[in-house]
Amino acid sequence: MWLTRPFSERSTQLFLGVLIAAMTLVTFLHLALPESNPLYVNAYTVNLFGKYLSYALLAVAVDLVWGYLGILSLGHGAFFALGGYAMGMYLMRQIGDRGVYGHPELPDFMVFLNWDSLPWYWAGFDMAWFAFLMVLLAPGLLALVFGFLAFRSRVTGVYLSIITQALTFALMLAFFRNEMGFGGNNGLTDFRDILGFNLRSDSVRLGLFLATGVALGLGYLICRAIASSKLGRVCVATRDAEARTRFLGYRVERFQLFVFVVSAMLAGVAGALYVPQVGIINPSEFSPLFSIEIVLWVALGGRATLYGAVIGAILVNYAKTIFTGVMPEAWLFALGAMFVLVTVFLPKGVAGLLAYRRKNSTSSSTPGNTSNTKEVSA
Repeated sequence: MWLTRPFSERSTQLFLGVLIAAMTLVTFLHLALPESNPLYVNAYTVNLFGKYLSYALLAVAVDLVWGYLGILSLGHGAFFALGGYAMGMYLMRQIGDRGVYGHPELPDFMVFLNWDSLPWYWAGFDMAWFAFLMVLLAPGLLALVFGFLAFRSRVTGVYLSIITQALTFALMLAFFRNEMGFGGNNGLTDFRDILGFNLRSDSVRLGLFLATGVALGLGYLICRAIASSKLGRVCVATRDAEARTRFLGYRVERFQLFVFVVSAMLAGVAGALYVPQVGIINPSEFSPLFSIEIVLWVALGGRATLYGAVIGAILVNYAKTIFTGVMPEAWLFALGAMFVLVTVFLPKGVAGLLAYRRKNSTSSSTPGNTSNTKEVSA
């Protein structure tokens, strides 16, 4: 079965093992150790790790379409942001008695803008199941409409990348407007409760971290199952020779559309898990620069590996945390230098280096590859 095939792959077993071990270790260091212990992981660090894992899920989604389908999407930040806004709208509807006096059901920014009622598209977001459904549907429907028009018209290559970037930029401009009802340039913030629990409690933050880790594992398995199936082989064939794949009778646009929609929905889930952990969602998440940065994560980690995308996302964002704390003005230069160095010396990314070293160690340990001095002397 193609659903169970990924579990037999060594790379998947290793990835899941490392992920589970990391989640267990962080949980233990947070719950079992006293705060005075130098190994203690505080709630802020748990939140930071959760943000890294949500970025890793986003990188896996991008690697699915870029690494295996050959679609360089510069618009996945839009799907990430739509999932985040869907979650943010749910969190804002949990204000209850904390709302502005006289308008307990309205977010404060709507009261300040003299709105007297919620817009129709906010209806239903007071229910968790509806909000979680929209986390999948909002980016999925956008990807479905956009992908149907683009792939049917056979827009490929750099042209498709430019169109996805233009889509993201247009959404960013739209969400910046106060008239849209999404908080304008300030976005949605001041979240307090999720599913009836205090969002600022340490236990809920740990729960969100674990939920993000589980989502990353499931997302990885879904992408791995697609990549190792017949669908994945057709995707790779489309990436390498689209015209020849069409000549063989495959409806390439259908495969492209399906994988593109799945990737967009995974990006939406990543955005939904990101928002309650950072406490804000604003139009900057739609920024084309953010989408380009996601592509850099995948390139640094290694295309068409999935686990490489996870490595790239975590390494780059960890470096970003360090640099922005020490030399914030130097971060973009450091990111550019990192990308240039990896492109020149590691064209296949960090995952390619790991695969190369593993291949060399395997070949050097094989008895048949050792030289036989007796035969030479004879």
